[in-house]
Amino acid sequence: MPIVVRIDVELAKRKMSVGEFAERVGLTPANVAVLKNGRAKAVRFSTLEAMCRVLGCQPGDLLEYVEDGEEA
Repeated sequence: MPIVVRIDVELAKRKMSVGEFAERVGLTPANVAVLKNGRAKAVRFSTLEAMCRVLGCQPGDLLEYVEDGEEA
C-alpha cells in the first residue's frame, strides 16, 4: 500500500501506550491498531487533527507516501 502509517514511531518517541493514545484521541484501542497496521481505508480529518494534537506533530509525521515495491 502506498500510504504508510507511522503512528507507532511517534508513540515510541513519546513513550506513550496505545491505550493512553486511544483514550486521549477518542478512539478504541482496536481502531488504533487498525490504523497502525495499515488496514484503515480512510481517516477523518477530525481524527487526524486529534492525533496530531495529542502527539504534537504534523500529519506528515504520521502518514508517508511510498511507491509500490519500495521498502518503507
